[in-house]
Amino acid sequence: MTERHAILTVWDTGFDWSPAPDVDYADVHVDGAEAVTYRARVWESPVVESPFVATELIPSWNARTPAGTWLRIEGRVGDDGGWTPWFSFARWGEDDPAGESPITRTTVPDQAFDAGRVSTDTWLSAPGRGVDRWQLRVTALALPGAEIAWPTVTLVAGAASRFAVTPDESTSRPGVGRGHEVAVPPHSQRLHVGTFPQWDNGGQSWCSPTSMTMILEHWGRAPSRDEASWVGHDTDPEVVHGVRRVYDLAYGGAGNWAFNTAYAGARGLRAYVTRLRDLTEVEAFVAAGIPLVVSVGFREDELDGAGYETNGHLLTVVGFTDAGDVVSNDPNSHRIASNEQVRTIYRRDQFERVWLGTNGGLAYVMHPRDVVLPSPPSEPNWG
Repeated sequence: MTERHAILTVWDTGFDWSPAPDVDYADVHVDGAEAVTYRARVWESPVVESPFVATELIPSWNARTPAGTWLRIEGRVGDDGGWTPWFSFARWGEDDPAGESPITRTTVPDQAFDAGRVSTDTWLSAPGRGVDRWQLRVTALALPGAEIAWPTVTLVAGAASRFAVTPDESTSRPGVGRGHEVAVPPHSQRLHVGTFPQWDNGGQSWCSPTSMTMILEHWGRAPSRDEASWVGHDTDPEVVHGVRRVYDLAYGGAGNWAFNTAYAGARGLRAYVTRLRDLTEVEAFVAAGIPLVVSVGFREDELDGAGYETNGHLLTVVGFTDAGDVVSNDPNSHRIASNEQVRTIYRRDQFERVWLGTNGGLAYVMHPRDVVLPSPPSEPNWG
């Protein structure tokens, strides 16, 4: 098996905030916006030493941001050449300026250094480079007032990885997940094609929040119809509500990985992004009753039964057949606008190849805090 290194480091407690200088920020996505002064306080993670030379770092966070508050998520990485400057992963609020957030939720483009660059939601090392240590920093910002209701952070995580999967990799053998399927309500993104074009052309590109909505609904954390009544129609408005809460204006889409898990975190789940090494690790979650969202990419002839091709797509894994094939609630639903077309069975060998070979085993792990995760491997990529 080729190189598949991934370690997830998680902080669920110990967020000791330090006072920080006021921050002036003019919303870059609002024409003519004037700078606003925010009170600030900061938390820095301990420095994490990597046991392998990592080429990627993906942050995650779970938080609530009351009206008038937001978070700035930053990171820095180090190698033999020293530390990079602090770079920005996100300016994030759980709402948007049409609601209670004072700023537009966004990533920050055009951040590049000799050691690598930020690609939307991920640090990527430059070719031939890698990092042996990293650190995250979270700044909480709030409009001044007599009493400030600061953001509440309940999780910060970083997934450091180094993956090199070749197309001819052998397929993992079926394991503990065989014959297990989690009952996850189906939702088709195709029902929303052409709607709300301001959010990346409607359901054509809403695979991630549609998959997220299925998981939230499974755990009883999806928005109610009253909460989503602003959508103005009854066609799965909870999906549209999720799109609004994960949309990244700089990226121009609803597929920002960290924004999606942050949305799940704001709705009460413990949620983060990580990389899994093969389908046996996915099976461990399914056997424990925990469905996952994963990222794939493929030509139409590489995944039998899909009925489409994609450079990047998010779908759920909800179970495995007795033979070990993958049961998925695929929001693209064979390009048919019907929730009845969502559940699909994919060949194990094909699915593992288009998941590992294209997107390095990327997965969203989301669960209520009282649901116990399976035991992680010795190089822990969940926890």
